[in-house]
Amino acid sequence: MSHNDVRKVAEKLSTSQILKDYELAFSEATGLPLAFKQEGQMRPALRSNKFVNPFCHALTETEPGCRLCLEMQQRLTAPGTTDSRTEVCRAGLTDSAVPVRLGQQTLGYLQTGQVALRKLNRSKFRHLAKWLDDGGAHTDWHHLEKLYFESPALSPQKYDAMVRLLEVFAQHLSVAAEQIATQQDHAEPPLVQRARQFIEEHQGEDIGLSDVARAVHASTFHFCKMFKKATGMTFTHYLSLVRVAKAKKQLANPQLRISEIAYEVGFNSLTHFNRMFRKLTGESPTDYRDRILGFSSPPPQ
Repeated sequence: MSHNDVRKVAEKLSTSQILKDYELAFSEATGLPLAFKQEGQMRPALRSNKFVNPFCHALTETEPGCRLCLEMQQRLTAPGTTDSRTEVCRAGLTDSAVPVRLGQQTLGYLQTGQVALRKLNRSKFRHLAKWLDDGGAHTDWHHLEKLYFESPALSPQKYDAMVRLLEVFAQHLSVAAEQIATQQDHAEPPLVQRARQFIEEHQGEDIGLSDVARAVHASTFHFCKMFKKATGMTFTHYLSLVRVAKAKKQLANPQLRISEIAYEVGFNSLTHFNRMFRKLTGESPTDYRDRILGFSSPPPQ
């Protein structure tokens, strides 16, 4: 997909109901903020969140404090980041970012944190206050100190469990993003819309380019040209994307064997399925299932 297409998917995902539901449920259960920040955006992701740590909000009202938060953003979402990342800021508070991916491209990050994993102390605050003051900050220091010691606190074990939960959320969002990508309407001609519908309805069958062209009453050459122009993908790539998206849903069921899933979604061999799954997602079906279900022993093959 082109960079512009990826950006459009990220924008749609950021306003989707599934993301809003995740953010609200997570924050109400933990008391911590959660926000999705699109790839490339450098503004502090949690600044306007209703569950933001009041201390962090007050900190970003100062120029050096705002710079501090932006530096944290750069560390959490550095280019090439493909795994969850946790960092501790100068104030001693912990933030985390979990990437949400579409294939091998990063759409954005689920960010949370602003939490103390170790007991805060006055010495740490004094060092921070001096750094802020040297940077030209003007604030009510007594009020800032009060907010500092009211920061939420969690044990490292509980926080790690919450990050793992966000990794599961991120996988669900990746599936939602794939659906957006495959169904995204770019003012497509009716021929392409009918082709998408046919592929969606018959993706589990042994269909080929000529079958789809015949179904939409077009020559193979004309169909290929129109489909590539409208979607930016070849028919073969799109069909694989649809099948892998379907497979991801089924891999969440530990009772289904990977070989069964491969054939059910339309691949004619387990080897081909494994190769295409890794090509489109960056990992094998087994690794994907282990990660989203947290298997400690090998699942059915």
